[in-house]
Amino acid sequence: MTQRLVIAVDGPAAAGKGTLARSLAEALGLPYLDTGLLYRATGRRMIDAGHDPATAPAEEFAATVGMEDLRRTDLRVPEVDRAASLVAAQPAVRRVLVDVQRRFAGTHGAVLDGRDIGTVIFPDAQVKLYITASARTRAERRWEQMASDPDAPDRAARIAQVEREIAARDAADSARATAPLRPADDAVHIETDHLDAAAVLAEALRIVALKTR
Repeated sequence: MTQRLVIAVDGPAAAGKGTLARSLAEALGLPYLDTGLLYRATGRRMIDAGHDPATAPAEEFAATVGMEDLRRTDLRVPEVDRAASLVAAQPAVRRVLVDVQRRFAGTHGAVLDGRDIGTVIFPDAQVKLYITASARTRAERRWEQMASDPDAPDRAARIAQVEREIAARDAADSARATAPLRPADDAVHIETDHLDAAAVLAEALRIVALKTR
């Protein structure tokens, strides 16, 4: 393995890219960064300060995000989903956070997951993976993450609501002018609807081995 191996793991929310990226980093001895948390933390800071991410500039909030912000436990909730998508559409925010991401992987390499790692942040990454799943599967996974009682009586209705929110975010992220959500032309696609985490990791390691031999 080269010293500066960069692995880009892209895809929509709740497709399993974070679980895969963390496991890949551990298996390969590389640093790991969930880049989506940078945008979530920026949105969270704006909400906490009483600003609407739909109308207020977010650059100053992005500039102050640190690694401690990424450890907050309130970053994966619907209001932050929306805020993250909105601040990610601001070119000034992306400029600030692109620099953070490139510095993170610049010396020793890394596994980074997000939505534009292989297309914008590291277009020359040695390995590019695009992880996806159906909106329904992703909604069920997000519900399991969020719910205090995953078997609540209104489970089906709540999952349907999460599915609508996920579809709306997909549409917004794919349509934005700056760094839209899309797979890199040379990304290898892994569809995770019917694969558990171990199977996804095994497939990803097989791809890494092929790309780096």
